[in-house]
Amino acid sequence: MTEPTSGARLRGLDLLRAAAILLVLMTHYSGFVSQSATFGVIGKVGWAGVDLFFVLSGYLIGNQLLAPAARGAALSLKTFFVRRLLRTLPNYYVVLALYWMFPGPPLGGSGMAPPWRFLTFTQNFGLAYGQTFTHSWSLCIEEQFYLLLPLAVLALARIRFPVRLAWGLLIGAIAAGVATRAAAYALHGHDAFTAEVYYSSFCRADELLPGVAIALLRNFHPHAFARLLRHANALCAAGLAMSAGVLACIHLDWPATLVTSAFGYSLLAIGFGLLTCAALAPHCVLNRVRIPGASALALWSYAVYLVHKPVFMALRPQLERLHVDAGAPATVVAVMAAGVAGGWVLYRCVETPFMRLRARWTAGARPARLVPQSAE
Repeated sequence: MTEPTSGARLRGLDLLRAAAILLVLMTHYSGFVSQSATFGVIGKVGWAGVDLFFVLSGYLIGNQLLAPAARGAALSLKTFFVRRLLRTLPNYYVVLALYWMFPGPPLGGSGMAPPWRFLTFTQNFGLAYGQTFTHSWSLCIEEQFYLLLPLAVLALARIRFPVRLAWGLLIGAIAAGVATRAAAYALHGHDAFTAEVYYSSFCRADELLPGVAIALLRNFHPHAFARLLRHANALCAAGLAMSAGVLACIHLDWPATLVTSAFGYSLLAIGFGLLTCAALAPHCVLNRVRIPGASALALWSYAVYLVHKPVFMALRPQLERLHVDAGAPATVVAVMAAGVAGGWVLYRCVETPFMRLRARWTAGARPARLVPQSAE
C-alpha cells in the first residue's frame, strides 16, 4: 500500500513492505482458508502487517509534503491529489466492481455498505466483522489521511511553519488516539479488537503519525536525523525488540486490557517507525540483506493486498469440495501463490498503465509557492 519516494528504491523499505504483506497473507489464510493456526503465533499477530503499512504510508506521504515545505519551495495540491488518486483508485475500483458483480457466497459477507460509502472511503465507519470487503477499512483511513495531512501542512506553511507547533500537533494527535481507545474501553468495554475500535479512523489513524514524525525529523532537523542514522543497526534492533514486545503484550493481554487497548497500537507503530527510520540508512542491515522476490512483492503489495482475500475466499469452498487439507504445506504454498498471482495480474493490467498515465500528467506540473518556514 506504499510506493517508493523516488526512482531509487531502498532495499530495506522494500523488505518492510514485503514483510507487511506476508503478515497480512498469513493471518488471512489462517482466518479464511485453513481456519486454524497454520502459521502459529505469527499468523495470530499477522494483522500487524497493516500497522506496518500505516507507518510506511505516513513516512511516504509526510516526506512528499514536508520536503518542499522545509525548503519553502513548491507544493501543488492538484498534483498531489492527482498522484494519490491515480495510485490508489484504479486498483480499488476494479476489486470493488468484483465484489459488486458477485455479491453472494463465497465473496459476499453478512452485508455490504451502500455504494456511496465505498466511493467516498467512509465504509469503515460502523463496519462490522464478517461484512463484505472489510479489508478496505485500512484504505479508508489512508485516504482520509491523504486529505487531512496536506491541508495541515498548508495551514502551517501559511504561518511560516513553526516546527515546534508541528511537533506539538503530531504528539497531540497520537495522544488523542490513545485517549480515544482508552475512552472506548472505559465507557463501552470495547477493547482493541472490537470492530468499533479496530476499524475506527479515530482509533487507528494515529498509527500513520510515527512515519510523519520521521519525515518531519528528516526535513526540519537534518543534522539530528543524520546523527540518528549513524546508529541505524541499533535502531533496527530496538525496533524489532519493541515491536515484538508490544505484540507479545497485546497477544497475552498484559498487563491489562485497558493498557493494551489504549497504548498497544501507538507503541506498535512507534516500534515499526524505528524500523522504517533504520531502513533509510544505506548501511543498515535491512538494506544489506538480499531476499529473492522481496522487492517484487513490495512493488505488487498494494494490488496483492486488495485482491488476495477474494482469491482466498473463492478457493476455500473448492478445497472443501475436493477434500484438500488446507493446512498441508503444498496447499498453503499453492493458495498463497494464487493470492500473490492475482495481485500481480492487477498490478500489470491496471496499476502499471495508470502509473504511466500519472507520470505523463504530472511531468510538467507547476505547483504553487509555499511560505518559507521560520528558523529552528
